[in-house]
Amino acid sequence: MLKTRTLFAATLAVAATFALSSCAAGTSTGTSPSSSAGTESAVFNDADVMFAQMMIPHHEQAVQMSDDLLAKDGIDQRVTDLAEQIKAAQEPEIVQLNGWLTDWDATDMGMSGTDGMDGMDGMGGSDGMMSDDDMMAFENAQGTDADRLFLEQMTVHHEGALTMAQLEIDTGENADAQALAANIVTTQTAEITVMAELLVTL
Repeated sequence: MLKTRTLFAATLAVAATFALSSCAAGTSTGTSPSSSAGTESAVFNDADVMFAQMMIPHHEQAVQMSDDLLAKDGIDQRVTDLAEQIKAAQEPEIVQLNGWLTDWDATDMGMSGTDGMDGMDGMGGSDGMMSDDDMMAFENAQGTDADRLFLEQMTVHHEGALTMAQLEIDTGENADAQALAANIVTTQTAEITVMAELLVTL
């Protein structure tokens, strides 16, 4: 995971560039020629593909963080409940995102699945991905310290997901992918509020 975040940021920028180019041209650059016109799932562009490719490893890390927390003793029940909620929401979305990449014949483009984690480490900012040092600090923490680190780090992680989801809403073309992005914005914004409230009471 030592190079994970730089490629992630570069890919995000490429996604924006491709998507804006597609919008300007008024075309769906990634539309599958074998799909029927008028089928919503058949209409997609580069921004949709990049959204799926980047959100998969992002969700996978959130699930890993949740699993790590749930394996600890002495965790506040409210934080445990939140981790279970995050895991329950994001695991099915990973399956859905992978399914779209398969449908779009985009599974071999170098970012999907856990392979997408390679090259994303080390960049702070908009992606929200935890570094190796972040993960180690969290894995070593126990009790209230673990509660606090989980909430703080998951808040940053969610903020990164919101950035990616908003980019999909603004520049994507696939209706299903945009609907998922809108749901991510709604759900994770609410969870950020919950996490802020929990941090005050720990």
